[in-house]
Amino acid sequence: MNSFTSLSLKLTGLVFILSFLLDAFILPLPYQFSQSQWQVGFVTTFVDRGIVPLLGIVLVLIAYWIDDNIKNLTTRKYHFELRWPIFILSTVLGLVFLLMIPVHVNNINQIKNNALTQIEQGVDQGEGQIQAFLAQVNTLSQNPQLLDQQISQRTQVIETGRFQGQPISTEQLQTLRQQREQLTNLRDLSKSPREFKQKLDEIKNQLQTQLQDRRKQAESQANLEALKQWLRIGNQSMLLSICYSLIGWLGIRELSSMKQPTA
Repeated sequence: MNSFTSLSLKLTGLVFILSFLLDAFILPLPYQFSQSQWQVGFVTTFVDRGIVPLLGIVLVLIAYWIDDNIKNLTTRKYHFELRWPIFILSTVLGLVFLLMIPVHVNNINQIKNNALTQIEQGVDQGEGQIQAFLAQVNTLSQNPQLLDQQISQRTQVIETGRFQGQPISTEQLQTLRQQREQLTNLRDLSKSPREFKQKLDEIKNQLQTQLQDRRKQAESQANLEALKQWLRIGNQSMLLSICYSLIGWLGIRELSSMKQPTA
């Protein structure tokens, strides 16, 4: 029974190890080594599954511990020593997980910088949209006839409840009422240039403040996501590296120090 348990543990451990190695080659397909986003995804998947081969190694070592307790060492003199490749693989994985830390940090920095660049571009576009909106409002204020036309069109749609022959929803009707009210206020303000300029400056400051708030929020979110990736993957990879390295080094030293059985 103990022999069967030992064999089962070895087979299960090998399945864990082989399944991890297969996933490491299959899941990243198609390979895109030059892309930072692909490298981040690969490292994240590799590290998240890093516990799988560790469980496999532990199961194999438990199986050998069972063998050592039920068999004389000389009975395994001609058997293949599975622990050698297991310890070598453990040492290699320890090195791989260690090297993944700076690679992952560098890729996360690149992605964060790209995100910050996109945020800056979005802010520039937002500034342009604000200026275009203010210019449009200023143009409308100088053209009372156009304002009256816009107000009249919206009033007609609100009263009939239809636009171009099609019925409009309650939400669209509410939006039209708000637009009519804004246009009416704009027409009234246009009659007093001083008040109109003050209102225009107030709208400009409000829009710019909202834009800067969204910018700060987006930058804070980008920095937070990068920090979470650094801490989670970096720490997990470091712990796995230490664990695999210790198992590999100590195991190789132990096997090397074992005396060869005499015939």
